[in-house]
Amino acid sequence: MDQKKLCCSICLDLLKDPVTIPCGHSYCMNCIKSHWDEEDQKKIHSCPQCRQTFRPRPALVKNTVLTDLVEELEKTGLQAAPADHCYAGPEDMSCDVCTGRKLKAIKSCLQCLVSYCEQHLQPHYESPAFEKHKLVGPSKELQKIICSHHGKAMKIFCRTDQQCICYLCSMDEHKDHDIVLASAERSRRQRELATSRQRIQQRIQDIEIDVKALQQEVRAISCSADKAVKNSEKLFAQLVRLIKNRSSDVKQQIRSRQKTEVSRATDRQEKLQQEITKLRKKEAELERLSHTEDHTRFLHNYPFLSCLSESTDSPSIKICPLLYFKDVTAAVSEVRDKLQDILSEVWTKISLTETGVDVLLPQAEPRTRAEFLQCSCQITLDPNSANTQLLLSEGNRKATVTNEKQLYSSNQDRFTDMFQVVSRESLSRRHYWEVERSRHEVSVAVTYKDISRTGYESGFGNDDKSWALECFNNNYEFRHNSIGTFIAGPQSSKIGVYLDHMAGILSFYSVSETMTLLHRVQTTFTQPLYHGLGVFGSHGNGPAAEICKLK
Repeated sequence: MDQKKLCCSICLDLLKDPVTIPCGHSYCMNCIKSHWDEEDQKKIHSCPQCRQTFRPRPALVKNTVLTDLVEELEKTGLQAAPADHCYAGPEDMSCDVCTGRKLKAIKSCLQCLVSYCEQHLQPHYESPAFEKHKLVGPSKELQKIICSHHGKAMKIFCRTDQQCICYLCSMDEHKDHDIVLASAERSRRQRELATSRQRIQQRIQDIEIDVKALQQEVRAISCSADKAVKNSEKLFAQLVRLIKNRSSDVKQQIRSRQKTEVSRATDRQEKLQQEITKLRKKEAELERLSHTEDHTRFLHNYPFLSCLSESTDSPSIKICPLLYFKDVTAAVSEVRDKLQDILSEVWTKISLTETGVDVLLPQAEPRTRAEFLQCSCQITLDPNSANTQLLLSEGNRKATVTNEKQLYSSNQDRFTDMFQVVSRESLSRRHYWEVERSRHEVSVAVTYKDISRTGYESGFGNDDKSWALECFNNNYEFRHNSIGTFIAGPQSSKIGVYLDHMAGILSFYSVSETMTLLHRVQTTFTQPLYHGLGVFGSHGNGPAAEICKLK
């Protein structure tokens, strides 16, 4: 026996004191009493399952057959209580029919204005009486669609008063107003909403472009300021070094002149000292002559002793030591004054002049291959990220799948489960590059550096950190965040990739004699990107892909 047949559809437990009401449905006596007690104010009573109404309130009589069956079932120890996860929690919408501990509501009826659990919802699926009832997801706002004056569903919209009303309101206080069905007004406003959303989205895109431009301007200002500080420090260091060199030259010249002048003065001093010695000797001889008593001797020697030779030096020496270097001091002082004037003049120019800062605004996307090549960049593959089955060659521009594992060092940046490798260079501006592929599956991608290096998420396009174009023999597939989009386009051995990081543009092209756009992405990149290359296929055939050298 299916024990659900002996369960009360109100409490969903085994029937207790089962009673059968006139429509034939059975309930626990307390459950149906509680249900009808709530309906007493309406003076009409209904069956919770089939909604059949009764007037007056039927008398309840115990169903002895069901009572015996329930007792037999209880002896077996079986219980029909639902699992705990079926009961409504604080955040859940509960069933309006359940008594006691209520179950979660799974649907709300816009006709009945009641929310039902799975058990109490069954009559809406089984009985023709509920065929036209509209079921929606469980809602806590059912009463808001009921007219507070007439208790009817508000299915009409008054354009005059801009509010929802019921059909009785339309014949009363809203008579002669411009009224339509709420569904029709919803359709009209839904179209307006789409237009409004488009305008808002366009405005958001415009503002985001402006924000990116301002961010780029801030970076440009900071970069320019750092460069100016560095250059200024370098120039002032050169100026200081030049002044120090000139100071050393002046010092050397002063010392050289000092040595010359001191040597000259010392020579004169020695000559004068020698002359003093001679004069002192002659003066002593004259003194002795003055004391001699021999007149003849005195007269004979006096002419020789009294004769003085003229001095070779000037009779007087003017001592003015400051005059020796006054000209040097004056010259240095003149240099100082001129330098002060120059620095003052330059400082005034620096303070008053408004210097313009170049702002790198987003530029138009290239249209011809020549324009794309103007954005070309040199990209090399990072050996520290390459899977051990990938052999890098051609200056780390080519990746080839091999049978033998390469002797790469252990590295946390290395892809372990996918035959993939990322570039050494980061991409944060406008870039264009091309990839030459062999006749095997190749993944051409851009990715953030913190992409997973192991497991499924490490595959390019399998998470929200990478964007990849997978190239097959007959078609292409673009992948991002595990969502794939198949693309039909001309087959080519060369794939071009254009990236405008600031504008959030990523485009893939099939490159042959002409360039054909395969897929274009418009998004917002929040980190620097790296070129990703994945090569797949049989090892023996040597699948390979190479980043082209562009001129």
